[in-house]
Order: sequence, then C-alpha cells, then structure tokens
Amino acid sequence: MPPRRSSAPWRSSGRRPHRSSARTSPSGGSRSTSLASSDQPADAAWARVLLKLSGQALMGEQGYGIDPDRIAAVARVVKGATDRDVEVAVVVGAGNIFRGVIGAASGMDRATADYMGMIATMLNALAIQDALEKLGVPTRIQSAIAMQEVAEPYIRRRAIRHLEKKRVVIFAAGTGNPFFTTDTTAALRALEIGAECILMAKNNVEGVMTADPREDPSAELITRITHMEVIERGLHVMDTTALTLCMDNDLPLLVFNMQDEGNIARLLGGEHVGTIVSGPDGP
Repeated sequence: MPPRRSSAPWRSSGRRPHRSSARTSPSGGSRSTSLASSDQPADAAWARVLLKLSGQALMGEQGYGIDPDRIAAVARVVKGATDRDVEVAVVVGAGNIFRGVIGAASGMDRATADYMGMIATMLNALAIQDALEKLGVPTRIQSAIAMQEVAEPYIRRRAIRHLEKKRVVIFAAGTGNPFFTTDTTAALRALEIGAECILMAKNNVEGVMTADPREDPSAELITRITHMEVIERGLHVMDTTALTLCMDNDLPLLVFNMQDEGNIARLLGGEHVGTIVSGPDGP
C-alpha cells in the first residue's frame, strides 16, 4: 500500500516528503502536472483512495438514467485528484437504472434482480470511462462478471498495477455475487487494493446526519463518528456488512456531498469536509 503523503490537520500519521510537480509517465518520460485550481497545494493528504459513487449521483435532476452533465462533473473532480498525483479507484452503483432490492420486492427472484443490477453498473462505468478519457485521463474498467468485449476481468494485482501507472480503475458489476451491495464492493475492493480511505459520495447530503434531512428538517451534521456508533445508531452511511468490513480493518470513510465539485479537492488537501467515520483512535 502506498504511504500516506501528508498529514492532514485531523490526522496523526507522519508526513511524506513533498514531491516535484513533474511526474514520470508510464512510458518513462516526464510530464508536468497542473492542479485543479491554482490555490490548491501540490501534495495531497492521501496517496490512494477509492471513490464510491451512488447511481443516483449520476442521474442529476432527471429522476432516471445518466445525466451527461453529472458524468462530466464526476470526471472533472476525478481528474483534479489524478492531477495531484492521487491514485483513484471508483466503485459505482446502479440505482439510477435498476436496484436489485426493489426488483426483489416486486416479486422477482432476488439473485436474478441482483445480477441485473450488477450489469447496470457497467452502463455507468462505461459512461464515466468515456468522460474521463475525453479529459485525457487513462481509465480501465474491471468487471466482476465476464464482459470481455468492454472490460477487463477483475484481477487484484492488475488493478494495483494500473493505479501505479496513474490510471483510474473503475470496478463494475459489484462483487460478482448476488446479495451483496456495491457498498460492500467498495469496502472489499478498497481493502484489496490498499486504499487508505473510501471517499463516500452522497447526493445532496453534507455527510452523516442525525436523521434523514428529507424527513426531519432539524437534522444536524455529525462531523466525526466511529464505525460502531454508526451501526449502533442505525445511521444511513452504508450497509452493515460493508461497515463491519471497514471497522474490522480500520478503514476510514470520508462522507461528503458530491454536488459540491470542490469537496474532493478539499478532502485531498486535508480539510475536514462532511463526516469522518473511523475507529476510536483515528484519523
């Protein structure tokens, strides 16, 4: 796992020496990098992260499907991260197209419904890949279900190698097994590739709230909480299986509002944005 590069104000880990803004490309030549904005620091608080996107974050105001403007916005913020030399992996859901739980609730076989949801994540992954590559960001999709015409199979060591070569890796088709959510996929893949944290993007929600703000206008933002407290209080962050996996392996979550394009840049710069979900001792 790559070492953390700098100590954010809310971290206790050591600081990694600052690196030059010239990077070595996969072909061996050097290339200069530009920051997402001129006032951002060249170094970042995290070396390798996994961004978890819900399908709902991709549909914008349409209510269904893929909003090109939202896809373009996602691509911009991911490019901003890679411009700062951060290695980025992405797990995307499919709630904008199909949700297995809803299909099962309507009488469909749950396993069949979940497989449909896994396939739907590929549509989102391809859209994100297209938007990123239009911005010049090399991107690879790895699928947990064989779709060799459009994606590589998921191979852990290959995924890590792509990240080391500064390619964005999008993990599609969930875990490849029914009855597991894309939240669990995010936790599993983050641990497998050695990500330092999960950037948990929420749609129009600032972070972990004391209650559902759509139902309770007095709901307040919780700035810091442990995995166990989230489980005990039944707060909506990710499903219990995924949370337990993160808790058992001391993997922090940074929960934030994806609608503000500057939030990821601020998180990578070490600012406290949204909610930090971690173990009792950090970060």
